[in-house]
Amino acid sequence: MEGENSSSIRCMDIDYAIRKDEPHKITDTSTPEEILLYERWEKSNRLSVMYIKTKISAGIRGSIEQHENVRKLLKAIDEQFVTSDKALASILIMKFTSLKLTSIRGVREHIMEMRDIVVQLKKLKVEMSESFLVHFILNTLPPQYEPFKSFTTHIRISGLSMN
Repeated sequence: MEGENSSSIRCMDIDYAIRKDEPHKITDTSTPEEILLYERWEKSNRLSVMYIKTKISAGIRGSIEQHENVRKLLKAIDEQFVTSDKALASILIMKFTSLKLTSIRGVREHIMEMRDIVVQLKKLKVEMSESFLVHFILNTLPPQYEPFKSFTTHIRISGLSMN
C-alpha cells in the first residue's frame, strides 16, 4: 500500500494480514501467544477487507466474488482487472480496425484518433510496428487521398523524413 494513508494504516497494523500468512486457527491446545497472534491477524484481516470494500466502486464490488480473506479478495480484484484489460484491448482493436475517415473530421483528427488508440493499446501490451501503423492508417483514407498516400509511401520507402 502506498500513498498518504499508508503510514497511518501501518501504525494501526491493518496491513498485517496482507503481509503475513494466516496463522493456525485457535484450538483448545493453542498457547496464549498463538491466540494473540491469531486474534491480531484476524482483526487486521477483517479491517483490511472492510477498508478495501469501502474504497472500490460499487460496479467493481458487484463484479468480484465475496471473500473474507484479504489476500483472496485482492487476488480476485487483480484477476478482474486482468480480464477487464483483455476486454478493453479487444474493444480498442475493433475500434481501431473499423475507424474510417469521415467528412465531418479532417485527416489530422482521424490520424490523431488512431494514434491515441495505438497508445492505449501499447499500455495494454498490444504492440504494432510503426511501418504497419503508417500503412494501415493510409488504407483507412478514402480514394481522393490517393496522391497523399502515394507520396507518403514513396517517402517512407526512400527513407526520407517528413519532419
